[in-house]
Amino acid sequence: MVLLKEEQVKEKVELAITAVGEELAEHKGSYAAGNKRSILNDNFSLNMFKPNTVSQQFSVDEIRKKLKNAFLDRGLKDVQFEFGIATFGKNGVENYFDRQSEKFAASYRDTANNKQFMVALTPPSGTPGENLTLDEVFIVMLPNINNYVLQSLKWRIVTSILFTIIILAAFYLTVRTMLRQKKLGEIKNDFINNMTHEFKTPIATISLAVDAMKNEKVISDREKLGYFSGIIKEENQRMNRQVETILRASQLEKQEIDLNLQPVHVHELIQDTVDNFSLQLKEKEGKAELLLNAKNDLVNTDDVHFLNLVNNLMDNAVKYAKENVPPLIKLTTQSDDKYFTLKIEDNGIGMNRDTVKRIFERFYRAHTGNVHNVKGFGLGLSYVKTMVEAHNGTIKAESTLGKGSTLTVELPLYKA
Repeated sequence: MVLLKEEQVKEKVELAITAVGEELAEHKGSYAAGNKRSILNDNFSLNMFKPNTVSQQFSVDEIRKKLKNAFLDRGLKDVQFEFGIATFGKNGVENYFDRQSEKFAASYRDTANNKQFMVALTPPSGTPGENLTLDEVFIVMLPNINNYVLQSLKWRIVTSILFTIIILAAFYLTVRTMLRQKKLGEIKNDFINNMTHEFKTPIATISLAVDAMKNEKVISDREKLGYFSGIIKEENQRMNRQVETILRASQLEKQEIDLNLQPVHVHELIQDTVDNFSLQLKEKEGKAELLLNAKNDLVNTDDVHFLNLVNNLMDNAVKYAKENVPPLIKLTTQSDDKYFTLKIEDNGIGMNRDTVKRIFERFYRAHTGNVHNVKGFGLGLSYVKTMVEAHNGTIKAESTLGKGSTLTVELPLYKA
């Protein structure tokens, strides 16, 4: 576009200068007696028979005005130019500029940055003194023609850049949307697979327990009957918890959960949660250490959701323990003038940096390598983060692969 515009400008400039040159040449060759600028002097008799040159006929201002009008007629507004009329002596010697604009000399020397246009000023055929006048050349210099071209195309260039940005942005958004759709499809499939597995296991266990209870030996044995009834109840509660987890996630997405905030001493809730995990820890020969160092544990919270929050953090610490290594979970509380802090540390399998950045995403589940018994929907930590933020708090995760993880929850203390 720039190259095409530059050629168009050069063509128009050349036409304008040629037209002005022809107009100036029409006045060349007239005699001094018919020239209103003739000055009477001692050589008057000689001047009467000496044809005038264009330089003698027109002043610098008159030539400049003619050039401006010619440029305007061809749509070339605000064109910067310098000009001069060179006169050649007999046999091409004694060359000099009779008429020239103020900055013509400097512009004429700088041919690298300035474009030169030249028109020979030849008197019309049949005019008096046709072959008697000195040879003259009309030279016009256009300083920095490229700048003028770019300036004239300013809005087109801006529009082109704008449309290019829009196209690139649309392309980026399209690709991004496609990748997100692909990711959401993978998440959906993983979620369905996990949900199927989570429900299939308790259903199968309940089915086996029911079949066992039909056995006459079991029916007659109260102890075995109670054992299988306990299994059914436990698996039923397990399915109920999974359903609640899914429903809770759905409510969170629709922002339908209303928190019943009230001042609660959270040390008691933390102690109750740890007690609930005592059997699971005992099976793995692990233990939980409680260091309730916070002097003030009164937090404005919803006790049900706070229990779920701590429960999810404890559940993750137990689930992601190392194989054949007793889990050690350390819960520490601290407080200052404004905040209550709960820190949960474990000696589990840990996480890499990429996993740490994504563990709070909905449905995201960390790759556990050779550990295949870790179950869940990838909703636990997403729920925890949502609840912490709903309490105007913050949560931070730190981990080293193979050495364990630390999650720190900070909640504002209750202010009376």
